Amino acid sequence: MKEKLVVGQFNDSFVPVMDGVTNVVKNYAYWLDKKYGECYVATPAYPGYVDREEFPVLRYYSIPLKKREPYRIGLELLDINFRTMIKSIPFDIVHAHCPFTSGVVALQIARKNNIPIVATFHSKFYDDFKQVLKIDAFAKFCTRIVMEFFDKVDQVWTVNKSTADTLREYGYKGDIEIVPNGTDFVMPENMDSLIEETENKLNLKKDDLVFLFVGQHIWQKNVKLLVDSLKILSDRNVDYKMFFVGDGYAKDELEAYVKELGLTNRITFLGKILDRDYLRSLFARADLFLFPSVYDNAPIVIREAAAVATPSLVIANSNTAEGIIDNVNGFLSENDAESYANRIISIIKDRDLLKKVGEKARETIYRDWESIVDEVYRRYLEIIRIHKKVNKIS
Repeated sequence: MKEKLVVGQFNDSFVPVMDGVTNVVKNYAYWLDKKYGECYVATPAYPGYVDREEFPVLRYYSIPLKKREPYRIGLELLDINFRTMIKSIPFDIVHAHCPFTSGVVALQIARKNNIPIVATFHSKFYDDFKQVLKIDAFAKFCTRIVMEFFDKVDQVWTVNKSTADTLREYGYKGDIEIVPNGTDFVMPENMDSLIEETENKLNLKKDDLVFLFVGQHIWQKNVKLLVDSLKILSDRNVDYKMFFVGDGYAKDELEAYVKELGLTNRITFLGKILDRDYLRSLFARADLFLFPSVYDNAPIVIREAAAVATPSLVIANSNTAEGIIDNVNGFLSENDAESYANRIISIIKDRDLLKKVGEKARETIYRDWESIVDEVYRRYLEIIRIHKKVNKIS
């Protein structure tokens, strides 16, 4: 018989703010709550949004995070109702998915209740600090503070080896466990009809060459390089349709840049898409997923593309590129617009290879969230067992 657990997932963002970490937290909570007991998500409140998840979501007071919209800063100290509620939950283990407000709350709960805390290193915090603070010394100082948080938890996870290497570069010296990400996408039997609906919605022809980017619209994700490479394609008379899905602080500037380059007839911004079926059909309709980010660690969008046999073009030697073999289960490019454009052109010349690589991506990169969370549950049990033994808890 399965041992039931009460688990807390803590993160500074959640639906309707969609990013890779939100996706992780949502799927951890869904499968843990469905199969292994109770799972709560603790996260900042989002004005006007009503949670409709199948697991409990605990919100606390927040204010906007300037220059990083739509993210918000949680101020749980000002929310008496939240603090009262969270104290009443008999957690067996808590899991912090970021080291800021929500992570601090998780750490406080763990120490007060003498339970273990796990923290996953998801993001390149130094890059975020540098973007906001501009000064390298300040960014490094803030990164050192973040590392102090990871030093205090019972176990640190990352999503792949490259991310673990980044964490080492930041100065973390403790043990690191690698727990990969998954995807909630599956290939439905009616995929063809879903794709046809999407083609009708976007006024696409069957033979249109379609590229796709899904992710935060922030400069750290190399989106300027992406648009510059698409300009090169346009100048070389490559006929294509490009769709950007997502939101972020750079969205307006990015759209303005596309307009400045005269690419509005080629590039369409679809905004944030919460409808997972629609998003899945977009991935499936795309001939090639373009994701030149060197900021991401193990982006779930690569796995979402692979789930529907759409191959990705990423930057060689980036964390994103871990597990991708060029011309086998994905494609690699150097980190400049000319190289990226040339790589796209070479890829689309061989449609048979494109399809073959997509199928191999599905075989080797795709992994469903349920199997990931089964592994997470087993890890939680072992962490709890060790914690009780060390602390002599009956």
